[in-house]
Amino acid sequence: MLPSLWCETLPLSSLRSAKSRPSSCCPAHTQDMAQNAGTVTEPSEESQCPEERENHSERQIYLDYNATTPLAEEVVEAVTEALREAWGNPSSCYTAGCKAKQLIDTARANIARMLGGKPEDIIFTSGGTEANNMVFFSAVEYFSRADGKNRAVARSRPHIITSNVEHDSVALPLLHLQSTQRAEVTFVPVSTVTGRVEVDDVIAALRPNTCLVSIMLANNETGVIMPVCELSQRLASVSQDRASQGLPSILLHTDAAQALGKVEVDAEELGVNYLTIVGHKFYGPRIGALYIRDLGHLSPLLPILHGGGQERSFRPGTENTPMIAGLGKAAELVSLHCAAYESHMRSVRDYLEQRLKAVFGDRIRFNSRFPGTERLPNTCNVSLLRPSVLGREWLSQCCHLQASVGAACHSDRGDSPSPVLLSSGVPPEAARGAVRLSVGRETSRHDVDLIVRDLKQGAEKLGAKETREGNV
Repeated sequence: MLPSLWCETLPLSSLRSAKSRPSSCCPAHTQDMAQNAGTVTEPSEESQCPEERENHSERQIYLDYNATTPLAEEVVEAVTEALREAWGNPSSCYTAGCKAKQLIDTARANIARMLGGKPEDIIFTSGGTEANNMVFFSAVEYFSRADGKNRAVARSRPHIITSNVEHDSVALPLLHLQSTQRAEVTFVPVSTVTGRVEVDDVIAALRPNTCLVSIMLANNETGVIMPVCELSQRLASVSQDRASQGLPSILLHTDAAQALGKVEVDAEELGVNYLTIVGHKFYGPRIGALYIRDLGHLSPLLPILHGGGQERSFRPGTENTPMIAGLGKAAELVSLHCAAYESHMRSVRDYLEQRLKAVFGDRIRFNSRFPGTERLPNTCNVSLLRPSVLGREWLSQCCHLQASVGAACHSDRGDSPSPVLLSSGVPPEAARGAVRLSVGRETSRHDVDLIVRDLKQGAEKLGAKETREGNV
């Protein structure tokens, strides 16, 4: 078992309203899809029912679920109920306050269940960025305070290891700690063959003063799943040897933002000390949480904010009950249905790649396929090679597709190729032309048929433009 942040949040009902009726609206079409489930043929206009043909001109297909997801309807209901019924201060003992406290306790239990942890392992945060910062600043401060260190280590700054394909909410805080000389940081490059960080490379980067390793569970652009479980086993063995030398144990953190809701995640099996949770990546609201294994014993945590005693004083401030209730409901849905979500997304993503290959042949390059490497079931990173165009140019010619060229937090990068793709061994020309397509729980094969046709027409427009400019 495997173990842009901020945009407008839409409930699933709003997303559905932007789409035409599902492909099952026509019995003949449904039967045809079932019979051809294992084949890759060009769907004809005649195979669509009248309602589908009429709606094609206005239909929008969202394929950027790695950037953000709409709120599940059950989540909207949970948030709405909390706004109406649990408006009291959770620290108060009257009815409205007790109701709020009960919802928070239920949400905490649901999140712990999703991860295979305990309720006391969960601290609510404003989002993934805050959770990641809490881990880094706690590790640095704890290293400075710890007693019994080797004398040479006691005179050094704490050392943190991460990869060179992490989200900005990991990379930038670490660069800040490095630039202010509060920590030493090593960015281990991922393999250009496997697309993932290799455990041996992380172990080779260890120093006597290493106190923390932070490796994402799955990459947001390529979908590559990192070997966090194997890494935790190696680090546990290394830490035992270090203890006898007076060296600090090595804590392990993983940012699981992209993995949760797409693959099953068990924090205990992963063996991590810290795991970052981001609600809006799995159909929840824009808040987050941090899992801390055996808080205060195996895994230290120090507050970066100071105030009231909420969240056991680790994250003070009056709790945002409605959003916490929504996060808990989203986690409950994952616990109940993750296997079905994963199976559906993998089936649709694989069909998408089959259709793209059938239509474009060797004119495209799949950037998220690495030999022997697992990846998220919903992610397809693809480049149009002929004509050679920028990813944003290809998307700009599409009438129906809503997607991106990479991480939402890098939308200000302009036309520069993605550093993640370059680091993963994707050629610069292909990286500049990359488009990230990430499917969701409700993406259908009919949606795929429409957007592949859209991408094909977009490529034809760009090809015609290139030919005209070449003849001038």
